[in-house]
Amino acid sequence: MRQDVEDKYAQYPEHVKLVLLDVRTLIFDLADEHQLGEVEENLKWGQLSYLVKGGSPVRFGWSEHFPPQFSVFMNCKTKLLDTFRELYSDILVFKGNREIVLELEGRLPINTLKQCLLMALTYHRIKHLPLLGA
Repeated sequence: MRQDVEDKYAQYPEHVKLVLLDVRTLIFDLADEHQLGEVEENLKWGQLSYLVKGGSPVRFGWSEHFPPQFSVFMNCKTKLLDTFRELYSDILVFKGNREIVLELEGRLPINTLKQCLLMALTYHRIKHLPLLGA
């Protein structure tokens, strides 16, 4: 882990850090399981950012202004959030055209989140498919 990324994780309260590290693990596990190649991990706009070749960046983070939740951000110039709204509006909460809002407490919708992350990580390979191949 790069030092600036490690420093960013260290800035979060412990309970937030643990959840965000779980999301990070999901990304690396998906990249490994689906042989997506090396995960580029860095900071973009002050948020944790993850990208693989052929994918669209996934960013996530937490703000003290909304302490009970964290957000996962997708590129607003993709069809990702439109697709997620179509598929998962009964499970996920969306804000604007790039943000998925998740609660820190309780159970994360892991399977749904994994599907969203995988679609983002493979976006340029699947963007031509209806509903991104879901």
